[in-house]
Amino acid sequence: MTAVWIGGDVRAAAISRRTLGPAAARAIAGQASMADALAVLANSPYSREIRPGQTLRSAQHAIAAATLWNVRVLAGWVPAVGVPMMRILAGWWEIANIESQLRNDVAPPRQPYFRLGDLAVGWTRLATATSATQLCERLAATRWGRPDDESPRTIGLTLRTSLLQWASTALPASRDWVGGAAALLLARERAGGNVSLARRPARALASLLGGQALAAAALPDLVGGLPRSARWPFLDPVAPDELWRAECRWWSRVEADGRALLRTGEFGPLPVVGAVAVLAADAWRVRAALVAAANGERGVAEFDALA
Repeated sequence: MTAVWIGGDVRAAAISRRTLGPAAARAIAGQASMADALAVLANSPYSREIRPGQTLRSAQHAIAAATLWNVRVLAGWVPAVGVPMMRILAGWWEIANIESQLRNDVAPPRQPYFRLGDLAVGWTRLATATSATQLCERLAATRWGRPDDESPRTIGLTLRTSLLQWASTALPASRDWVGGAAALLLARERAGGNVSLARRPARALASLLGGQALAAAALPDLVGGLPRSARWPFLDPVAPDELWRAECRWWSRVEADGRALLRTGEFGPLPVVGAVAVLAADAWRVRAALVAAANGERGVAEFDALA
């Protein structure tokens, strides 16, 4: 496309190698304890925030934080025109911060926040909110917009569906990723017995998936009403308690697509998107491997089913 992307594309190829891959992740899953798993991670691309004695929760946070750091480094190499795209790619971490902020008021110990820097959409304004009411007021003054009510569920759904809408219009090569993610989000709501959604997330999902899927209350009807671009994670019949299989298929596709984007051979945003996809998929797998290590032999079997 244009030479201004050369630096970002070269950096994307290098950063995409800061991963462990399936075999090394399984080796972590097979460790005898969390301590042993942390010792392995201390000599890995995720070592930046790994510390001895971390709990499962804090170690998973460290994996995600290390991935965000790589995304921020990559963002420093993309041209100015690519910064809005990078904010969308970093949106998950901001949503995680906002949801942690809501939990921290009622579920100590406090969950640390991810450091977003210039990739924040509205976090600088939101970080000091002290209640759900104040948070929603401040969200109204950001691109996120005001949720329909102040419940954590509505806030989370509003943020996620907003991010998916942004990605669908501004993130190259994301059509099927967005469709599959939106379908998984709606399927999990239905599996949890949530038949009605707040107005904003319902409208966003209808625009991404169509009215037929949104109107379906049962999972088979929902999947049958999906457009092709969103149905692909559900290739096999999926029971409500086995949506994790569809999620695994989603991540596998994102990782494979990401590696293909890294090999496009053209300068532009696609290799950058591909690198972030590969980083995120690897982090998801390593976080799952930590769960397996914490659960012992049963966890290894579960990890093998996931992988």
